[in-house]
Amino acid sequence: MSEQKEMKTREGSEIQSQSEQDVFVRPAVDIYESGHEITVKADLPGVSRDRLQVQVDGNTLAIEGQAAIDMPEGMEAVYADVHTTHFRRSFTLSNELDSGNINAEVKDGVLTLRLPKRAELQPRKIEVSVG
Repeated sequence: MSEQKEMKTREGSEIQSQSEQDVFVRPAVDIYESGHEITVKADLPGVSRDRLQVQVDGNTLAIEGQAAIDMPEGMEAVYADVHTTHFRRSFTLSNELDSGNINAEVKDGVLTLRLPKRAELQPRKIEVSVG
């Protein structure tokens, strides 16, 4: 039995593992681009702010979180559709983005990241004067 697992698709969510002990879910994301920024929305159900980590290292943006499933006192789970509560996803950032000014907000299980484009690369309107 190999300690390595292959990526599997399971009811729309991708599950990855590096070893039997290191299982995580690759959260679904939506990515939008405007002239001034890129917005990333990641589905992280059950992940609170204190269990979420967003990091930039060089040109890599990493999202990692762990969902907390609260059980009523004296009860235990007998069935769960979710077999892991660890989320992880990473992205390679373009040089046109200002990684020092990324804004992150989590609400209702959705992480929203706003990645501004560097000011000198943003579109700008040039006024034309009459001469």
